[in-house]
This record gives sequence, structure tokens and C-alpha cells, in this order.
Amino acid sequence: MPCITLLLVEVFDQLMSDGRLTSSNTGPLPNVVRHGDSLFTANAVPGATVYGERLVDIDGIEHRQWNPMRSKLAALLLLCERELPLKRDSRVLYLGSASGTTASHVSDICSEGIVYCVEVSQRSFRDLVGLCEVRSNMIPIMADASLPEGFDSMVERVDFVYQDIAQRQQTDIFLTNMRHFEAPAGVLMLKSRSVDVNRDPRRVFAEVKGKLSAEGLHVVEAVELERYSKDHAAFVVEAGL
Repeated sequence: MPCITLLLVEVFDQLMSDGRLTSSNTGPLPNVVRHGDSLFTANAVPGATVYGERLVDIDGIEHRQWNPMRSKLAALLLLCERELPLKRDSRVLYLGSASGTTASHVSDICSEGIVYCVEVSQRSFRDLVGLCEVRSNMIPIMADASLPEGFDSMVERVDFVYQDIAQRQQTDIFLTNMRHFEAPAGVLMLKSRSVDVNRDPRRVFAEVKGKLSAEGLHVVEAVELERYSKDHAAFVVEAGL
């Protein structure tokens, strides 16, 4: 078995180096292909990369390799047993977009929708604006995510809230935005050390899960991302009825 596994890895690496793959497997989301522990999104801007990722031809369509070590959403998709409610035409509110690494893959997935990218850091926002100039379904918004009333005029209907903000009050920020935009579903990426650096991360995760439930959200799945991102967990939620 080890010899067979090694052979498969070598074949995969050769195909990757040639920039071509053939897949009969559908991915966990629209415009996503999975090969083992590798994810790829159909490139909405053919020929262009965002962070130096590899471009691969899959069944005649250019795809971008999606690195789970650099994107917690990719890590979640590899570890999660459930499909996320993201569609080609979904309208996503992305809180904590930074320079747009993961947001660009969401842009690929929701190719007929909109990704509202909220970022407060001026340095990251400059890079984000440049990316949004070539990706027409990404809207850059420089704002404090904890104050949605300050940017809600730039956001229309929201189908999904995705948050990756390393702040102590990150759970409250997520809850505020879920309520404010009446989003039916979302994902909270939680960094336990930002909540409390001295506590056991699993205790923090359990506390956050309880708080989300107490505030009326249904926690569909809670996934520890330790394999890819230390002291992080993802909470997949749906709005309560």
C-alpha cells in the first residue's frame, strides 16, 4: 500500500507540474474541485493569480489551487462533513477580508453573486482595492465590522456572513452582523487566543458554541482547524426559526 500511495502522489505531482488535471469529482461547493486533500476554484479572472497560487487546467477550465494553510475556509471545507449554503449567486458579507486571499476564492465560488469585503486596516485595504478592480463581484468596504450601521447602506441583501477577525469580541461582532443583516446562515472563524490567551482553546470553543446557541443561532457544525490553523475553530451556523 505505501508503494501505491507514493505512486499516486508522484502521478498527481506530475500532473500538477504540467498544469493539467482531469476530474470526474464534484467539489464541496459550486466552482470547486477536490482532489484528495487539494482544493481548486474555477478562476473568475483567467490567467491571473492573487497570492502566487498555482493555476491548473481541469477539464478545460482554468482553476486556482486553494491552500488550506493560508485559508481557513479551505481548511474547513476539507474537514467539514456538511456542505455550506453557498451558491453561484449568493451574496456574501465577508468581515475581515484583509488583502483578499480567501475572499478571492469566495469570488470564484459565487461567480454570479457579490462578495462585500469589509476591512478596517488601511494597508490591507489598499491591496484589497487593487484586487477588487479586476474582480467585478468583489466590493471593497473600509469600515469597522463591529458597527454595521456604518456600512449597511453599501450592502444589499445578505445570504451568508463569513467572519475572520482576530479580536476579543469577535463572537459579538459576528452576532451583531447576523442580526443586523438578517442573514440566514454564516461561518464564524474563531481564534481562541484572541478571546483569552490563557485559557484552554477547547474551553473557549465550547463557551462560544453555547453563546451562539443562546443568542438564537443553530450551530450546524463546530470544527477544530488544528490540522491547518493552530487554536482556531469554525462554527457553521443557521439563523433560528
